[in-house]
Amino acid sequence: MDQRVSLITLAVSDIVASAAFYEALGWRRVESPDGVVAFDLIGSVLGLYPREGLAKELGMKAEQIGGFSGIVLSYNVREKSDVQPVLEAARAAGGRVIKAAQDVFWGGHHGHFADIDGHVWEVAHNPFSPLGPRGEFQWNGVQGEDTP
Repeated sequence: MDQRVSLITLAVSDIVASAAFYEALGWRRVESPDGVVAFDLIGSVLGLYPREGLAKELGMKAEQIGGFSGIVLSYNVREKSDVQPVLEAARAAGGRVIKAAQDVFWGGHHGHFADIDGHVWEVAHNPFSPLGPRGEFQWNGVQGEDTP
């Protein structure tokens, strides 16, 4: 198995409202099949899928899928001062800020919000992992393909 994540799928209660939330953050949709909303990420895709449909696909009940699952999606920014505006944009779009922007023990600066379905996002500035020219995250300043 190659070391990558191709698609992140979030189960959502109202696909129209969820798509509007991410669009309010400035994200643009890419063409996708009916019933799915997709946003191109650098090298992968974030997909929104109706909770009922995803549950059926997995052979589960919709109430078994949802909320905080122990996974945090992270969005890194170029500058420390960029963290707060993203948190505010999430709040304005209907999300909930669950941790205010603050300095972190490891030397960065971050805050957290939950989208309208409770999926948790970290917004972070990591001075040790600057973003690449296309905005790609580079762990410790190294691009993924350069990592052994």
